[in-house]
Amino acid sequence: MVDSTQSAAASHPTVPLRPMTVPAHEAVARSRSFHDVMAQRRTVRDYSTRPIPEEVIEWAVRTASTAPSGAHVQPWRFVVITDPERKRRLREAAEAEEREFYAHRASKEWLAALAPIGTDWRKPFLEDAPAVIVVFEVHKGPDSPRPYYTKESVGISVGLLLAALHHAGLATLTHTPSPMRFLNEVCDRPAEERAAYVIPIGYPAEDARVPDLRRKDLDEVLVRL
Repeated sequence: MVDSTQSAAASHPTVPLRPMTVPAHEAVARSRSFHDVMAQRRTVRDYSTRPIPEEVIEWAVRTASTAPSGAHVQPWRFVVITDPERKRRLREAAEAEEREFYAHRASKEWLAALAPIGTDWRKPFLEDAPAVIVVFEVHKGPDSPRPYYTKESVGISVGLLLAALHHAGLATLTHTPSPMRFLNEVCDRPAEERAAYVIPIGYPAEDARVPDLRRKDLDEVLVRL
């Protein structure tokens, strides 16, 4: 007689884990090397018109799709926009929401926090960047199952996406206009998909500048117990 545990295991096959084997001393060197690359990452708002290799975007999305997700549902969709007319529509719709945000929705405290970054309702990078990736959360629909821990799963995948693009020498920006429902129309996506991030990608313009900001020191973010 086969018990229920064995039966369940048989109906969901597994494969052997083949982990990376990295000696301890090399692990430290690798982690530091990766940090040194990622420490150069900055949010960029000024883009060159230099074209992006299409395969770079495809491999970055593949990398993002390796992220863990609740129940392995993989509730993400990456919509890559390169068509100038669609980017124009995206910019116009986003700026309409941003004008409302800066004029009426944002608190004085929020606007003060944004002041050092120098942002306003104008979003030219949505047209200037050679490509824009709109990331959608995929919720339950006619052809998609119910997701679990959707925001957490998509957030992790976007972190991997940004790292992969930066590692390839591309600049990015995470833009989150609110509300985002207009993106379903701009991107021709069904109602069960909900936009979460708008990410322009490209090479920085030669005269690009970024705010003089500092990241928190390790002892400000790391707690050992």
